[in-house]
Amino acid sequence: MTRFALSLPVIGLLAACAMPPSGVPADAVTAYDDAVASVGCVMRSDKDYLPVELQTGMTRDQVLEMTAFKLANGQAEKLEDGSVKLMTGACAA
Repeated sequence: MTRFALSLPVIGLLAACAMPPSGVPADAVTAYDDAVASVGCVMRSDKDYLPVELQTGMTRDQVLEMTAFKLANGQAEKLEDGSVKLMTGACAA
């Protein structure tokens, strides 16, 4: 019983990470995938994040939250240099 009670906060945090950012349009996930594909499927720096923000209409925080959402769902992977590679949509191959 104690182990279960201690794991509830962790489960809650994981569930919160697995949701798209609040306040974004319903098609934001698809728009994000398309925008990241347009910058080469890897998000490294402002040079990559800014075009994604402009193409999707999302704020930097929303783009970062969407990136965390993709990482939490196994749709993106963190690379050794700290950048993030998308693995869905046009970036799947």
